[in-house]
Amino acid sequence: MTPPDIVAILRGVTPETIVPICDVLIDAGIHTIEVPLNSPDPFRSIEAAVTAHGSRARFGAGTVLRPEDVDRVRDCGGKLIVSPNVNVSVIARTVTLGLASFPGVMTPSEAFSALGAGADALKLFPGEIIGPRGLAAMKAVLPVGTRLYAVGGVTARNIPDWVAAGAQGVGIGSALFQVGDTAADTRERVATLDLTGRTA
Repeated sequence: MTPPDIVAILRGVTPETIVPICDVLIDAGIHTIEVPLNSPDPFRSIEAAVTAHGSRARFGAGTVLRPEDVDRVRDCGGKLIVSPNVNVSVIARTVTLGLASFPGVMTPSEAFSALGAGADALKLFPGEIIGPRGLAAMKAVLPVGTRLYAVGGVTARNIPDWVAAGAQGVGIGSALFQVGDTAADTRERVATLDLTGRTA
């Protein structure tokens, strides 16, 4: 099985802790890292991560709800815009600025709207409700080559099910990082996650 692209979701990370945490994630082979905008001082965190590790990984923001926040992410070096919903204005601004757009979808209608607006990939959210069977059903009607990422309820044990259903990637949050974690905590969490999707 080809290992999926893993997006680490660092919800609640701070500018003071993000750099060593990202160092652990990158060393483990995770090269896409998202800082949700409802984290403390998220733009400063993204800037710190890009400054320290921008040549080794792609950084961006999650929970992006407004077009003006896309500009702020770009200004601090972020290259990825992830949203929980389909906001055509956010997608359009992301495309205009040359960043990668990963809007959240739950239905085929939302998926086609996002693709029509220029989305680069689709974040199936919440994954625990859609499930791998839902992803497979949606993939059957979407344009060939559509990149699907499962987010929400993804664990080391169910990654193979998502990949088998057609997911190119997964977003993992609390299984890699929880509010208050240090780099040592993240290292312990990473140790339980084999990047092929099996528990260690």
